[in-house]
Amino acid sequence: MTQTPPTSADRRVSLGLLFGALCLIAVNMRTPITGIGPLLEQISASTGRPLPVLSLLTSVPVISWAVVSSVAHPLTRRFGTRRVVLWALVLLVAGTIVRSLPGAAAEVELWLGTGVIGVTLALLNVLMPAVVKRSFGSRVPAVTSIYTALLAGCGAVASSLVVPVSYVVSGGEGSAGWRVALVAMIATLPIAIALWAWHMRQAGPDEREARRAPDAPPRAPRRSVWGDRTAWLVGLYMGAQSTLFYAMLTWTAPYARSLGRSELTAGNDVMILQIIGVIGSLVLPFLMRGALARWMPSIIPVVGTIGIVGLMIAPQGIVVWLMIQGLYTGSSLAISLTLMATRARDHRTASALSGMAQSVGYVISGAAPLIFGAILTATGGWEWAFGYVLVALAAQLVLGLFVGRERHVFDGPP
Repeated sequence: MTQTPPTSADRRVSLGLLFGALCLIAVNMRTPITGIGPLLEQISASTGRPLPVLSLLTSVPVISWAVVSSVAHPLTRRFGTRRVVLWALVLLVAGTIVRSLPGAAAEVELWLGTGVIGVTLALLNVLMPAVVKRSFGSRVPAVTSIYTALLAGCGAVASSLVVPVSYVVSGGEGSAGWRVALVAMIATLPIAIALWAWHMRQAGPDEREARRAPDAPPRAPRRSVWGDRTAWLVGLYMGAQSTLFYAMLTWTAPYARSLGRSELTAGNDVMILQIIGVIGSLVLPFLMRGALARWMPSIIPVVGTIGIVGLMIAPQGIVVWLMIQGLYTGSSLAISLTLMATRARDHRTASALSGMAQSVGYVISGAAPLIFGAILTATGGWEWAFGYVLVALAAQLVLGLFVGRERHVFDGPP
């Protein structure tokens, strides 16, 4: 049966639905994990588990991203990108609900649900750059920046809201309300699912259906990004830039508490780290122009270094230093996602590059909260733990000198 090609009006509607869906997906990409840090003390009181063990709740999704990211591209070849994204969104809802279920098996469900969340976010992390690359052409940096800004900003809002919501639900006690608070952070996700399903109906055939068409061009020989030097540079850069964010996402609240700040204030500190990232994300497209674009991947780590050194030498200025770190995390993530699209010449290569780069990147950064906590426990002071983050920033600066060059995956000989 021949499928009627979509009209130009259908394409505009489909693109509008896609952009709306992308924005709402971004809204829910960090809220399932950014709310964990401010609630660690409540979860510890509820489950009886110590904080260092529960800090792994923020590492489990990131480790899942490291393991699952490389599977995303093969799944799209088998089922199509749009269908994989739809099922990932549905499973994200399911995992969030399972994680918050009370009862005799609540602790098992806490870790199981967190694992499901990690797997689904891994798929979405990989496929969003490829979706943007395929549909938005020359607007990739701008759309990626908007997506990243929403991702960071809403993650920040979640960090600030989870504690007050938990107290409202539990009548001021806080120890039981964390379950409802975590589910409440994905309230807009069903709308994202509806928009994505509507986009699927309006759009033309997915790559899986297109390959089945009688007049489809022959497939190009497959090449693996795992053997490409440019892909490895992008992956290592992704890991270096993610280290600061995931270490500080987990440990900013405990650090703020060690300075004598209240639980609510510490939650707001985590929010500041993320909300200022919105500014960094939105400013990046204006900086990625002309000759400056070549050097931005190596300039951005300098900003993060200033924020970490500030915490080490003048902790009383924690708000200022977290704002500087926020500028770094927002712009650094945006440039990493942009590289996954711009260092590929088509959306299929972008999907493969994104899967490989995020797999490598999250192997590096997934252990960041645990390593940070281990150093803190072993030394009894925050300085050495912050030193670990500084090493990652130095590595990112060096990698930025290479990854900033205009090179594309598969440009070399097979």
